[in-house]
Amino acid sequence: MLELQQLAVAYSGHTVVKDISLSLAQGQIGCLVGPSGCGKTTLLRAIAGFEAVAQGCIRLQQQIVSSSTVQQVPERRHVGMVFQDFALFPHLSVADNIAFGLQGLTKANKLNKVRELLQLVGLPDLGQRYIHQLSGGQQQRVALARALAPQPKVLLLDEPFSSLDTELREGLAREIRQILQQLHITAVLVTHDQNEAFAMADMIGVMQHGRLQQWATPYELYHKPANRFVADFIGRGVLLPGTVVDGAQVATNLGIFQQRYNADLAVGDSVDVLIRPDDIVHDDNSGVTAQVLDKAFRGSHILYQLKLQTGEQVQCLALSHHNHAIGEQIGIRLDLDHLVLFPLLS
Repeated sequence: MLELQQLAVAYSGHTVVKDISLSLAQGQIGCLVGPSGCGKTTLLRAIAGFEAVAQGCIRLQQQIVSSSTVQQVPERRHVGMVFQDFALFPHLSVADNIAFGLQGLTKANKLNKVRELLQLVGLPDLGQRYIHQLSGGQQQRVALARALAPQPKVLLLDEPFSSLDTELREGLAREIRQILQQLHITAVLVTHDQNEAFAMADMIGVMQHGRLQQWATPYELYHKPANRFVADFIGRGVLLPGTVVDGAQVATNLGIFQQRYNADLAVGDSVDVLIRPDDIVHDDNSGVTAQVLDKAFRGSHILYQLKLQTGEQVQCLALSHHNHAIGEQIGIRLDLDHLVLFPLLS
């Protein structure tokens, strides 16, 4: 449904998005994450047709809509967009906001379409209210319904939950994912929030300095990051020094572990091993201990900052009934299903 090939976007001769290639099938939801200024929104605007392409191309349903020689206007792309500030009309009712993009329909058909969309986004009785009478989450649903009204091929969402509180974001992200899946609509979301990305996306792209560092499923990004930047950006974690013992084992200060994915490493090579908080298990019977430096209560879990006997620091996500004081020594062990290694930087 959507394909980007070696895409580049430039402003005044300065390239801000470089060599981006990715694709989404019909009904798939993609997400772009990365630090501020990495080019996420520029990429989204290029897909919508708001920005010209310097190199490469954008295809919708295998038809080129953007290239260095082609620039199809936004209104002919059948692409919907939900903006960061919702961009709703305060002087119009909820129903009229949703109906705004419906052209060429009779009044009765418009009313039926608006009624269907209000039902779809969970606001069946709020059609006659005005925008200022709605909560942030309700306004977001109206913005979604308005974008869906013309039945777009692709829906683009630019930081759609940034103005909402943290608890509401993740739940609304899951709701919107269900709505898009029900309609079988392809979508691309831009966000700073990894929890939103994990809640919504089938595929996630991590961007840095205008380049796509990795395009993969949420599971692959977390467990098989392509490089150090992705490993550091996605999820919490630290890099622990290790040494390759043989082709299948790596020794660290937490023990010797099996590795399956780095066949190019030689015996004796120094590596950094990615250790995430869920890789460290609190175990009172373990012979390896660490000192509690800090702790953050998370309800069902406590996130501990720990110092190993050798001086390295790691994090441990333990069940909250294991409540230990700062300064206390606790037993830990490493439980790794996927050993993520990076050759040691010289």
